[in-house]
Amino acid sequence: MHALFEDAGKFHAGRILSETDSSAQVELASGKRVKVKSAALLLKFEQPAPDDLLAQAQQIASTVELPLAWEFAPEGEFGFAELAHEYFSDKAPAPELAGMLMALFEAPHYFRRAGKGRFRKAPPEIVQQALAAIEKKKQVQAQIDAWAGELAARTCPAPIREQLYKILFKPDKNAPEYKAVVEASRATHKAPLALLQDAGAMASAYDFHWQRFLFEWFPKGTGFAPMAAPEPPQELPLAPVTAYSIDDSETTEIDDALSVQGLGSGRVIVGIHIAAPGLAIQPDDALDAIARQRLSTVYLPGHKITMLPPEVVQLYTLDAERANPAVSLYVTYDEATLEVLARETRLERVQVAINFRHDRLDAIVTEDWITHPEISSENTPKPLLDKREELTFLYKLARHLKAQREEVRGKPENFNRPDYTFRLSGGTGDEPDGSETVSIATRKRGAPLDLIVAEAAIVANSSWGRMLAEHGVPGIYRSQASIAPGVKVRMGLKALPHAGIGVPCYAWATSPLRRYVDLLNQWQIIACVRHGTTAALAAPFKPKDASLFAIISSFDATYGAYNAYQSSMERWWTLRYLKQNAITELDAAVIREGMNGDFLVRADALPLVLPVLGAQGLPRGARVRVHLGVADEITLEINGTLAGRLDGPLDASDDAVIDDEDAEAPQATLSIAVDVSEGADAAAEAPAP
Repeated sequence: MHALFEDAGKFHAGRILSETDSSAQVELASGKRVKVKSAALLLKFEQPAPDDLLAQAQQIASTVELPLAWEFAPEGEFGFAELAHEYFSDKAPAPELAGMLMALFEAPHYFRRAGKGRFRKAPPEIVQQALAAIEKKKQVQAQIDAWAGELAARTCPAPIREQLYKILFKPDKNAPEYKAVVEASRATHKAPLALLQDAGAMASAYDFHWQRFLFEWFPKGTGFAPMAAPEPPQELPLAPVTAYSIDDSETTEIDDALSVQGLGSGRVIVGIHIAAPGLAIQPDDALDAIARQRLSTVYLPGHKITMLPPEVVQLYTLDAERANPAVSLYVTYDEATLEVLARETRLERVQVAINFRHDRLDAIVTEDWITHPEISSENTPKPLLDKREELTFLYKLARHLKAQREEVRGKPENFNRPDYTFRLSGGTGDEPDGSETVSIATRKRGAPLDLIVAEAAIVANSSWGRMLAEHGVPGIYRSQASIAPGVKVRMGLKALPHAGIGVPCYAWATSPLRRYVDLLNQWQIIACVRHGTTAALAAPFKPKDASLFAIISSFDATYGAYNAYQSSMERWWTLRYLKQNAITELDAAVIREGMNGDFLVRADALPLVLPVLGAQGLPRGARVRVHLGVADEITLEINGTLAGRLDGPLDASDDAVIDDEDAEAPQATLSIAVDVSEGADAAAEAPAP
């Protein structure tokens, strides 16, 4: 005697070895013996053999016309054998009985299970709904198959192109567009990104990166709704100084300017003047909502997305030849010793005489030009000559301030690596499209004008951070516990030391047109100037204001993402530069071991870090010639092979200087959310239809 039983949704058949009133011992075809409760035995039979029964039953189940079986089924609860006798015949053999059982079991939209081997007819309306759902599922699967076929044939269906960035980075894994990409990727054995690239899903590599960023951070676009810009307050007193700014030529958000008074008197007053949108924009107004959502200006070669609408920027930027509202810090120095004698912050209008530009003047304003008054040049603009004495003092002061900070840091700051500037030409629209010609220039860190501006910003940010703390007014600070490797800069509400800069506290406040943290801190600083000892009661953000923590968290994430995108696009344009100039080899320095056992090198004359095969075993700082592989402008990956060593293996004096910034340089990676392995095992194990 044989028996058929069900366990965990699967049917089994075997020979009954022994049986009691409550259970039976059954031997399966594999030889395994199992104990089965009597209630679980669905069918007992003599013929055919158990394995043959299962095979025949599955075949018969596939032929059962479910709508007809549903019509034959009695109202109320019934057993599978009853329906089999109605459907097949009164003498239906064991395979037909088992076939009906399997058919009922696998058709829950027609028949509801009511116990072991027992069922009920589903109500007609439920059947219709289920059949409609099944038909829809078939249609969706047919669409998935069709789209997957198009992708495999190197054609991208329009719905997938429209959903491209959602599929790649924030997918709904039940969506047919996503499933089509996964199915095609498996069928063609291509990575999803390569599959979509071959199918023409991206208009261009540049557009891919641009649209990917917009999808994540600007899904509603980068424009601003029409909005009236608040006029600057006119009642502010006019400062008794004439200031000038020092920025790059492409800078339109001019946040800071400088002035110098009293040269030759023994007491010199240096003015650090910061644009003051905080005098007109108010917390929780419409412009604040925009700024708090964007949190920062986004920079990339040839383009930027401003934090504030251009009308607002134009009103509050420190443009030349007009009096601009400003928050001004005046620091009085002993002219001989450079000792700080006094500090004062004022709210005022400041006349800006000229906007100097780094890239036009750095070649003129060298250390020799500043320190040797007899050096002149026919190409030196007259406004620059007029400010030569002031710039000389400011450079002397900047070097003094830097030396003081380095004493606190415990080691000098490293200016070995240059800053890189990107210029695009040949564009035809308001935004780059990737077809432009790129040029990459360098600006030496610590050049006189660069150092002057940097030290002035440090003076302002550290002075105002201390003022906020002294008044008990909360501000957002940047701090670093030490300069030991791995100790990161943190943002918080406490005026803690910043070891990397070498100051007792540091609050960003000098870029309120382009960073929300600076705008927020400016509101708090304005409260200190206007209300003095009662500022904590009048400031927009009070002590222990929980919203400050939310702002810090949002700013950290957003600012980091913006910087990462800027870095990725600078890398993209660097790869384009290699291609446009047919560069196949470059000189570089070994910086560290990479993630895959290869070694990373830093290019000498370009902002490029890449893994190099053959550099294993070379010491950090070794200078090498690298032969470049083919760049992938989608993944931003490029590899190299060692072509030769440029320095003496036994002479460390000609090795490159590698700093902590180099050691932490990441490799280019592009992570997507398409997982072609998900569900693959289950699909492989599923029986063929």
